[in-house]
Amino acid sequence: MSWSPSSLLVTGGAGFIGSNFIRWVMGREAEVEVVTLDALTYAGHRVSLDDLPDPSRHTFVEGDVADADLVERLLREHDVDLVVHFAAESHVDRSIHGPAAFVHANVEGTFGVLEAARRAWAGRSDVRLHHISTDEVYGSLGPEDPAFTETTPYDPSSPYSATKAASDHLVRAYGRTYGLPVSITNCSNNYGPYQLPEKLIPLTIRRALAGAPVPIYGDGQQVRDWLYVEDHCEAIWRVATEAPPGSTYNVGGDNQPTNLDLVRTLCGILDDRRPEGAPHDRHLTFVADRPGHDRRYAMDLTAIGRDLGWHPRRSLADGLAETVDWYLRHGDWVDAVAEGGDLAGWMATQYEAPRSA
Repeated sequence: MSWSPSSLLVTGGAGFIGSNFIRWVMGREAEVEVVTLDALTYAGHRVSLDDLPDPSRHTFVEGDVADADLVERLLREHDVDLVVHFAAESHVDRSIHGPAAFVHANVEGTFGVLEAARRAWAGRSDVRLHHISTDEVYGSLGPEDPAFTETTPYDPSSPYSATKAASDHLVRAYGRTYGLPVSITNCSNNYGPYQLPEKLIPLTIRRALAGAPVPIYGDGQQVRDWLYVEDHCEAIWRVATEAPPGSTYNVGGDNQPTNLDLVRTLCGILDDRRPEGAPHDRHLTFVADRPGHDRRYAMDLTAIGRDLGWHPRRSLADGLAETVDWYLRHGDWVDAVAEGGDLAGWMATQYEAPRSA
């Protein structure tokens, strides 16, 4: 199948991946109208939606996705035929400190969106609700375990991944019980422009440039797959507009560095871009590992490549270089969202007992 939606509702569109997706779609689909619904918590910032292509085609609404009546009204008023559901609490560390917010946003919020779509779209097949999920629902891999596939059993380790697993189950249940046309993508770690500076890559860039300690959990040997955010946007669009209802696909960057190697690569790029601060890796500081920290993730991309012809376009080396360059050019954005999200307070809470590398 293949279709061309005309009106999108993007939940969580003022966040990292959501704002990139809106910019990506509006730059490629000249006729599409986009409505953004975002609660503007610490993770959502209107400034991330500045400079959109043709902003006359974009409407912003502040609100909670758990408010099914609000979501239903937006679906009807804007004749929405595609919902892309990003809205979620997504930081594992924050879920350990405050899981209640994750239950509300990820479970109750997804329920609100599903209920709204069920009521507004009753009996329709020319619509789609696409849900963004994570590889973390699968749990942790051992060193020799095969990569996650779409049929890997769920085994979440944190309140974050548990609430995302719950939301995935709700989405599938609404597809099977009510016939709601749904699809899901489970993605690996995203990186790129507009990511909050509390996440590993922008955190490393910001603190290394400032000469501040760059925290590394445990021994730094945790393995992750890193997906450039624009590659992810393309994958989402492919699945939402080309895959049959009920489809689930894994999406990743096809790489698995250790956290320590990743951070050292970033510091090497900074050495090249800002040699006056070199070597930037002298700021690496090991801190106590977080509870329940998954050791390894890896994504098998066979299905999405075979069925939809999608493959990541950016190598990790190119994507990291582009990302560093973006953050170096957008210091004002970084400072604004760091201040608005109380990054200093979070850092003091999370990394209060560093131990030197």
